[in-house]
Amino acid sequence: MRVLIASTPVGPLGSGVGGGVELTLHSLVYGLSGLGHDVEVVAPAGSLHVGARVHQVDGALQPSSQLTDRSAPISMPVGSVLSAMWNHIADLQQDFDVVINLAYDWLPLELTRYLQVPVVHIISMASLSDAIDTAVRDVAARLPDRLAAHTIAQARTFDTAGSTMPFRIIGSGIVTDRYDVHLSADDAPAHLGAVGRISPEKGLEDVAELSERSGWPVKVWGMMQDPDYWRRVVDEHPRAHLEYCGFLPTDQLQDAIGRCTAVLMTPKWIEAFGNVALEAMATGVPVIAYDRGGPAEIVNDGETGFVVPADDIDALVAAVERVGTIDRIICRQRVEERYSTEAFADRVESWLREVIATDARDHGLDAGSAGRIISRFPGSAMDPDRPSGTSTD
Repeated sequence: MRVLIASTPVGPLGSGVGGGVELTLHSLVYGLSGLGHDVEVVAPAGSLHVGARVHQVDGALQPSSQLTDRSAPISMPVGSVLSAMWNHIADLQQDFDVVINLAYDWLPLELTRYLQVPVVHIISMASLSDAIDTAVRDVAARLPDRLAAHTIAQARTFDTAGSTMPFRIIGSGIVTDRYDVHLSADDAPAHLGAVGRISPEKGLEDVAELSERSGWPVKVWGMMQDPDYWRRVVDEHPRAHLEYCGFLPTDQLQDAIGRCTAVLMTPKWIEAFGNVALEAMATGVPVIAYDRGGPAEIVNDGETGFVVPADDIDALVAAVERVGTIDRIICRQRVEERYSTEAFADRVESWLREVIATDARDHGLDAGSAGRIISRFPGSAMDPDRPSGTSTD
C-alpha cells in the first residue's frame, strides 16, 4: 500500500501539542512500514521527521477542539495550516492508495466524499463538538466503513437518538522496544506518576488531593498547556507533594515512568484511549485509572493495575495501598500481546484493505481490477502466496 497520513493541525510533530495523536501517528508509521507499506506524512511545518517523508506545510495552527464550547461554530484562522494541508493532500492523492486522517476537525470529514482517493478517519477524541458530530454522522451515512475509534467508550459518545455510529474499534499501539521494563520502583523516595498535558480535563486536582491524604509524592510530566490551572491546583492543595518535571521525549519519559510505583489517570472527560496507560505498563508500572473512557478498557483490574469509580478519591487512595500486589512482568506482557505496533498495524491494515476493496467496487472496477489492488496486501484473501483456507483477520 501507499499510505498518506494527515497529522493533527494543532501543532508540529514533536511539540507535544498533539498529545496522544503524535504517539498514534508514530506507531502507525512504524507498524505499517514494518508490514512493507510505503508511508508518508503531511504535517505542520517544524515537525520532526517520521517515516519515509514528512510533507511540511506552512500555515496558522488550528485551535484545539477541547478548548472551545461544543456548540461553537466551525472556524479556521486566516492562512490556516489545516486548509493548506488538505490542499496539499488533494495535489498528492493520485500517488496514494488511501489517506488516514488523524485530525479531529470538520474539514477532513467534509472532504471525504470529494477526494478521489479513499479517506479514512481515526477519530482521536470523544464527542466534543456538535458541528463535528454532524460531520461524523454524515460520513457514517454515506461511507460507513471510513470511521475508526480507539475504544468502545469513545465510540459510544457519538451515539445519538439510539443510533450507533459504525466505528471500527482499533485500539492503539506503541513501539515496545523503546520501553525498558523496571522490575521494581525507585525507593529513594518511592513516588507516583502522572503524565499528560497540564490542562483541566486531566484532573490533576484529584492527584493533588490523593497526595495530600496519603502523603505520596507525585511526579508530573507533560506539556504545560495551562499554567494558570497548574498554579491553581498547587495553591489549593498546599499539603500535596507535586513536582512538575517538564515535557520529555519518549526515551527519557519511559525511563522516568519506569521508576514510579504506579501511574495515576484521573481524567475529567472521556479519554478516547489513554496512551499513557500503555507507556506505563510497557515499563512494568501498574496503572490506577478512573472508570471513565478508554483507560478503563486498557487496564485489567487487579492484574495490570486498578480501575476505580470516577472521582472517588477514597477508592484512589485504597488502590495505591494495594499496588504492590501487581506483577510488573504481567503489565509488560499485556502490552506486547495487545498493544504493540505490530498488533495495532495488523488491525489497521485489515481495515484499510476492506476500505480500498469497497471503494474499488463502488467506482465500478471489475473483479479482476479490485483483486489486483487487494492482492498487494500480504496475507490477503487474493494473495497468491497465502495458504488456502486461512483467515485474513
